[in-house]
Order: sequence, then structure tokens, then C-alpha cells
Amino acid sequence: MVKNLRWFEDNIDRIRVMARSQPVDKFTMVTGLMQLQHIVAVTGDGANDASALSKSNVGFAMGIAGTQAAKEACDIVILDDNFTSIVKAVMWGRNVFDSIRKFLQFQLSVNLVAVITTFISSVISSSNHSSLTAIQLLWVNMIMDSLGALALATDPPTEKLLNRRPYNKNERLLNTRMFIQILIMGFFQTGILCLLLYAGDKFIPCDYNINSYNGLSTDFSSNKLTHGGQV
Repeated sequence: MVKNLRWFEDNIDRIRVMARSQPVDKFTMVTGLMQLQHIVAVTGDGANDASALSKSNVGFAMGIAGTQAAKEACDIVILDDNFTSIVKAVMWGRNVFDSIRKFLQFQLSVNLVAVITTFISSVISSSNHSSLTAIQLLWVNMIMDSLGALALATDPPTEKLLNRRPYNKNERLLNTRMFIQILIMGFFQTGILCLLLYAGDKFIPCDYNINSYNGLSTDFSSNKLTHGGQV
């Protein structure tokens, strides 16, 4: 830890370059910044960078010119020793975070609709039967898990992700805005499903008769099948 943290805080903004510094200087710099609640990323390729790489929030080591000690102490190894790969790593990290959020929002919205619809149908129905059977709920879950993951987890990153400010390290996966969107979409979809279930026959034409189709009719009382009025 930095002993004179007040002096460090007053002078850290004036430091731009540390040239020919010792490993303890790099470690002190990283430790002091982290004590001031900064997110610190360190790049290095030598054994003297191992302490700073392991102490930092994110450590990048060079895959070609880097030593084994630096590779073991870091979090990410840059295989091509190209600093543009760090930008790609940041872009992919933000894209993965956003994809996880979209998948969670999708899953929670659909599960909320399924639970509310099943509960309402069980309470309102006189026969205490749910509108969705166990097999139907299983199919809904399979579609949500498989197709939802494929649609939301395969979204490629774009350079627009680099234009926004980074999230705070204490940022939650589910924030207040997502909860509001989940509730709005959940109740909206539940209302549409309840309208189709309990009032759909009033505005959806249905002339199909299961007991009379293509001239065939069944007399269940006498167990006779008639066709065109003939037995």
C-alpha cells in the first residue's frame, strides 16, 4: 500500500510517463491508483513486470516477446504482440457483457409471461387446469434456451461500443432500467395472451366443427359412423 496517499493523489495527475523505472515503482503506481478506486490495466513483457501485472485489475502480457513469468502473472496474453489487439479485447468484452444482459432480459421477460399466464389460467379456469401443459412449458423452455441463446449470443461486436463510457466495476447485470423493461413487456405480453385465451372467440372467426368434417359425422351414443346421411 502507498503510505503517503495524500501526496500521491495530489501528484498523480501530473505524471504522464515513467521512464527507466524499477519494478517497485510500477507496483507502487498500480497500487496507488487502485487505492484511489481507479481501474488499472498494465501491459508488460518482462519478469520485472510480473508484480504489476498480477496486482492490476487487468494484465496484458506479450505472447511472443513476453517471458513465462509475465504470462503466468497476467490475465490476457496478446498472441501477436500488437497493441490494437487490446482494443479488440475491450470491444469483445463489452459485447459479451451486453449480450449477457440482452439474454437475461429476454429470458426473464418470457418466463414472467409464462408464470403469470399459467397462474391466471389455473385460478380462473373452473376445472383448475392450466392453459399450458407440462409438455408445452417444456417446449417453451427449450425454444427460449436454444434459439434465444443463438440469437443473442452470436451478435458480433461493432466499433460503436468503444464510443461509450466504460461501466463502473460495481455495475450490476440487472439494473433498474432493465427491470422496468422486463415488467412492461411481461405484462403487455400477458395481456395479449389472456385476450386471446378468454376473448379470442369473439373476434376470431371459427367455423370449424370437429364432429362434422368433409361429410363425416360421428354418433357417439350409438357408436355409428355416418357418411352423407347413410349408415
